[in-house]
Amino acid sequence: MAFRWLALMAASAMALSLTAPASAYLFWSQPNFAGPPVQGDEPGLGLPMPRATAAELRAHMLWNLRAGLNVAALQCQFSPILMTVPNYNDLLRKNGGELLTAQNTLGAYFKRVNAKSWQKDFDAYTTRTYNGFSTMHAQLGFCETASQIGRDARKLGRGKLTQLALERMREFRNSLVPAGDMINSKRAILIAAPALPSMDKQCWTKKDQLKASCALHSPQLASAAQVSGAQ
Repeated sequence: MAFRWLALMAASAMALSLTAPASAYLFWSQPNFAGPPVQGDEPGLGLPMPRATAAELRAHMLWNLRAGLNVAALQCQFSPILMTVPNYNDLLRKNGGELLTAQNTLGAYFKRVNAKSWQKDFDAYTTRTYNGFSTMHAQLGFCETASQIGRDARKLGRGKLTQLALERMREFRNSLVPAGDMINSKRAILIAAPALPSMDKQCWTKKDQLKASCALHSPQLASAAQVSGAQ
């Protein structure tokens, strides 16, 4: 009897596996958060930076990337397979020089805009930037995206993190919008379940062998036999 149910479970698992693409860790089918590269002054990317130069905007995007991946390292530990903590630690270890340059560039910006309160303004900017990546309802999409960006960052050589920030910041920000698993929005695909023999005791011998009288017959063969008999 145990053999019969094992066969049934294996067939059911095979049918289910055909409908379950592994495109992400936290989703069957991940939402598409992709966005175009940015310059840093577009709406929705972070706090406004009035009168910022191109270099200051690049530093702004790098600081946002660091903040987002830092928040992910704290918020996404519920799923260690995302590796948000080791990804962030690697980012700090390998890109310390580039991050320090961004910090100095942003410090110079706040000094230029308001020399009297630049340190206070810089600290407030950093705090609000970090808070801007904190999410609850969009946590799965955010954590999945942060994991992907963090893994891509680990593949880069030194000095290339700013370019990654410009290329992925719109995607990173898009992931903060709650989105469900896209498998629920796709057209249903019907997959015929494999035909299974009867589990009735009368159909099986004491050695768990299916009796010929209960054996399944191919519909094609049966149809062919009917046509042949009609002729």
